[in-house]
Amino acid sequence: MSNLSAINISKSYGTNVVLSDVTVDIKRGEITCIIGPSGAGKTSLLRILSGLEMPDNGEVILEGQSIYKDGLPHGIWPRLTAVFQSLFLWPHMTLKENVLLPARMINDNADKDLNGLCNILEMHDFIDRYPNESSGGQKQRVALARALILNPKFILLDEITSALDVEQSAKILTKLTHLKERNIGTLVITHHLNFAKRMADNIVFMDNGKVVEQGTKDILTNPKTERLKSFLESFN
Repeated sequence: MSNLSAINISKSYGTNVVLSDVTVDIKRGEITCIIGPSGAGKTSLLRILSGLEMPDNGEVILEGQSIYKDGLPHGIWPRLTAVFQSLFLWPHMTLKENVLLPARMINDNADKDLNGLCNILEMHDFIDRYPNESSGGQKQRVALARALILNPKFILLDEITSALDVEQSAKILTKLTHLKERNIGTLVITHHLNFAKRMADNIVFMDNGKVVEQGTKDILTNPKTERLKSFLESFN
């Protein structure tokens, strides 16, 4: 199996249930979009899929094997990488150094690959700056490049266009088609429904820690549940 799967995942913080029996399947070469209101549990699911947090119940299976062994995640990186809104860039390094430091550990062509990513993500003008000299949008592009240069099989993206204007967002989201061409399985949390309608192979709608509805992008034009229908009407 070459999928990344969350199977019956549940997670609570004290009495606050953030995920309840969530099952999601991400396939290589496809884009899966997670949509839903704030507090639906979307980011919590990505943190569990990436091994940053343990579920209370359920399993995460990466290419046929559980990512947890003896209660700890293992064998994830660099097969699976993630980009969160907080970005986690090292402030004392240039943006270029932020990308190349982890990449050189596993990618002998890291410098060449970075040049290609700079072309795709239009980063040549600022790649030698430090994070505190860069805009939010520039740092988001660098965080995306840092994940892509590792040549992952799966990439998880949490609202990667949150700091970008409409034009920049469209450019970045369009670049995700390159991931499909590279046979990377992509999971994207997004509030850009137009992107989901155009690019997604699969849509997962979450609310109150549960998967309410999932399917092809047809569910955005023909929702089966009243909750998804109500959510979509809020964008009109």
